[in-house]
Amino acid sequence: MPSIFTPTPAETERKEPGFGGKPPVDRRPTGGGGGGGDDDWKSQRRGPRELLNRFRAFVFCALAGDMMFFVVLVALFYARQASTHMDAESLRQVGDWRPVLLPRILFLNTAALVLSSLTMEFARRHIFREIDVLEEWLGLGQPAIQRTRPWLAATLGLGLLFILGQVVAWRQLTQQGFAFDRWATPASYFFYLITGLHAAHLALGIIALILCLCALGLLKRVEYRQIAVDATAWFWHSMSLAWLVLFAVLYFGQ
Repeated sequence: MPSIFTPTPAETERKEPGFGGKPPVDRRPTGGGGGGGDDDWKSQRRGPRELLNRFRAFVFCALAGDMMFFVVLVALFYARQASTHMDAESLRQVGDWRPVLLPRILFLNTAALVLSSLTMEFARRHIFREIDVLEEWLGLGQPAIQRTRPWLAATLGLGLLFILGQVVAWRQLTQQGFAFDRWATPASYFFYLITGLHAAHLALGIIALILCLCALGLLKRVEYRQIAVDATAWFWHSMSLAWLVLFAVLYFGQ
């Protein structure tokens, strides 16, 4: 009596691989953790890609609110230029805005920050390099970490150089007689306010870079290290873009 053969689901998926069907092998590496089965990949809510997208959505929402803060700051900058006061002698409304000559070191600071954004992007691309990630899954080492760490260190060094350059610019402006504590002119006040708040944001980015460098050695799962570098990269790019806009406003907007 012939036996009835019922094909298993895995064997059914092997049919017609070249016509839009699933690949012959349905099992995929999990990257560590979890149950080690296929459920982690079939469920998009628990997969590495979904976790990365959630973190990106959170970072984008936070950065959108932060960018609106800088937009309000620029609006106040232009609104302050239009303000006037009554001259006691002529009894006429005169403007009190006096442009400030920006220190030339700001151009070097801008170049350093743009270069740091490039090194940060190289680090982000290396941590997502598929061949390196696959080698780590196969237990052949951690080439992604080795390729990413130098670029993160370079970004950290350039970020510290930018902060140091900003301090030098503040000292040069103070030597010109425009100290922040004396509020010499509204223009100098806004210069300190804009550059200082941006430097505070970039200082948070430097802390994130330090934590990210530590995470490369402490975090065991590949996707967690990718999320740490990716979130730091988006924040750093946003601060670089914000500085380009703020520097253009300070240079051309006075």
